[in-house]
Amino acid sequence: MAVITKITTQQKNTDRFNIFMDYGKGEEYAFSVDSAVLIRFELKKGMEIDEFSILEIQFQDDIRKAYNRAVNYLARRMRSEKEIKDYLAQKEIEEPIIKEVIHKLAAQKYINDEEYALSFVRTQINTTDKGPDLIRMELKERGINEGIIKHAIAVYSVENQVEKAIKVAEKLIKKSSKESQRIVKQKAEQFLLRKGYPFDVIHLALTEANTDKEQDEEMEAIRYQGEKTQRKYSNFTGFEYSQKMKQALFRKGFSMDLIEKYLEEVGKS
Repeated sequence: MAVITKITTQQKNTDRFNIFMDYGKGEEYAFSVDSAVLIRFELKKGMEIDEFSILEIQFQDDIRKAYNRAVNYLARRMRSEKEIKDYLAQKEIEEPIIKEVIHKLAAQKYINDEEYALSFVRTQINTTDKGPDLIRMELKERGINEGIIKHAIAVYSVENQVEKAIKVAEKLIKKSSKESQRIVKQKAEQFLLRKGYPFDVIHLALTEANTDKEQDEEMEAIRYQGEKTQRKYSNFTGFEYSQKMKQALFRKGFSMDLIEKYLEEVGKS
């Protein structure tokens, strides 16, 4: 048995206390505890403590320190259970302590994956142009189970998805005025896929989006691409040159009629 000889408040953290004990060889520093642990175990000067009790006190203090870290981490924004676990693990906190902290946080409703998922989806809808598939993947990365994800994603209506996808597509189309209409549509489709929109939503969005170019706009695009292509095949002449140009411009998405018209315009058909 050891006896508590003195309890002092830490200068840098007044919520923590230093415990001094006499193990039979005089007073010495033993350990420190959080104020909540001090109160829970009713620690005071003159109290006798056995070795098992000291281990229990220190274990509960480790839980308290990890809990305080988790609460500070949560203060910045909502977190999923997995995010909290990963954060504490990075701080080299042992698994039994992490489990105790998670249990306590859940009991106090500081973490709730269902509320987290709903909040996350709404935030992504309101602040980003991401589609549902990308949001679903990000929730999985945060440890949210499929049932909760399905429920949360349901708030992202198809109408809202199409509306966002149209805006994303039209923004991309405006930046692609130097390319053929077919290539622009292909790029828009691939971009929307990467953004996490499903095929049916992409089809609706590209149908409704203003993707059709006027004839003079398509002509301007082929002139731009044609000029670049001419430099590439400047060493060719006659039929071989004409075929190289036609093949290259066709791969760039222009119709054969437009290609013929362009080559006639530049006098190299």
